[in-house]
Amino acid sequence: MTILVLGLILFLGVHSVRIVADGWRTRTIARIGAARWKGMYTVASLIGFGLIVWGFVLARREAHLLYVPALTAKHANGLFTLVAFVLFAAAKVPGNHFKSTLGHPQALGVAVWAVGHLLATGMLHDVVLFGSFGAWAVASFVAGRARDGRAGTTYPGGTWQGDAKALAGGLLIWALFAFWLHGWLIGVRPFD
Repeated sequence: MTILVLGLILFLGVHSVRIVADGWRTRTIARIGAARWKGMYTVASLIGFGLIVWGFVLARREAHLLYVPALTAKHANGLFTLVAFVLFAAAKVPGNHFKSTLGHPQALGVAVWAVGHLLATGMLHDVVLFGSFGAWAVASFVAGRARDGRAGTTYPGGTWQGDAKALAGGLLIWALFAFWLHGWLIGVRPFD
């Protein structure tokens, strides 16, 4: 569990700099340059992600049950992750109502993904992983919306075409992940 926690601290810590120290981040980027900042950010993120994966694999070997999820929670998680993938897609697809209304749909998508997984799993390592990502996502969403308010940021209005692209993209990626990649990469088939 130690490696998992270290990975979460590094990965989410790097991704929290804008939440807790936006001014320092801006000054550092101005001082060292955007390319160098992105390089250091990427390296730290990849190391943190690697530690999360390794730590999660190790923690699964010594699983501790915290609670027994409801039988329907596994399928409910499929719906939660579908919504999450649509929100992920909405963060990248231009001109959709999700982005124009929410401002930060990807952070909200991570929160929805985490809640779905917390409902469907009950092991300590799952709660540590998904609880950490869920808490970070909520903090990131709230901080992003507050930053937008202070800066007077508004997002371009959405179109039905943009919504359709976000929905189609999210659905396609969700289906690939839910029915193939999740089992291959994580060893759990959500709908078996």
